[in-house]
Amino acid sequence: MTALEYTNTVQGVAQSLRPIAFNLTRDMDDAKDLVQETLLKALANHDKFKVGTNLKAWLYTIMRNTFINNYNKVIKRSSNIDSTEYLKYSISDENFVTQNKGTGSFVLNDIQVAIEKLHEEYRTPFMMYYTGFKYYEIAEKLDIPLGTVKNRIHIARKELKAMLKVYEQYD
Repeated sequence: MTALEYTNTVQGVAQSLRPIAFNLTRDMDDAKDLVQETLLKALANHDKFKVGTNLKAWLYTIMRNTFINNYNKVIKRSSNIDSTEYLKYSISDENFVTQNKGTGSFVLNDIQVAIEKLHEEYRTPFMMYYTGFKYYEIAEKLDIPLGTVKNRIHIARKELKAMLKVYEQYD
């Protein structure tokens, strides 16, 4: 297979990589970056591809490994660095900027009021999810079906969005 044929074939398969990339990253921009990085690696390593094998599977493997490597890098960076000592010396009086916290406290107060206005059957699963519980954990603790948990959290989000519509411009 010539380099041109290989490039055209890879580009033809590129569309099918996007949904898988989105499943991995859960973010459209990150998914596009992952697909682009996968295609770059595939094109750079075209000599390692064996003609007659499944190109899609080879590209999915490259994408999965790239995602895992990037994920591990992020985890490694965020878990091993204690920057408190650095921050003590990097913030000086001359470049230190303070922010008015008034707006933030109004917003937080409005959010708290909106959450309190939710009916209890929606507020409880929503707050459990917000504090870190997984759907299945909420279902077990509240002794309700998983689908009901998902539905109640969805309804709570919808109601909160409607109550906090005034803040929509700040998204």
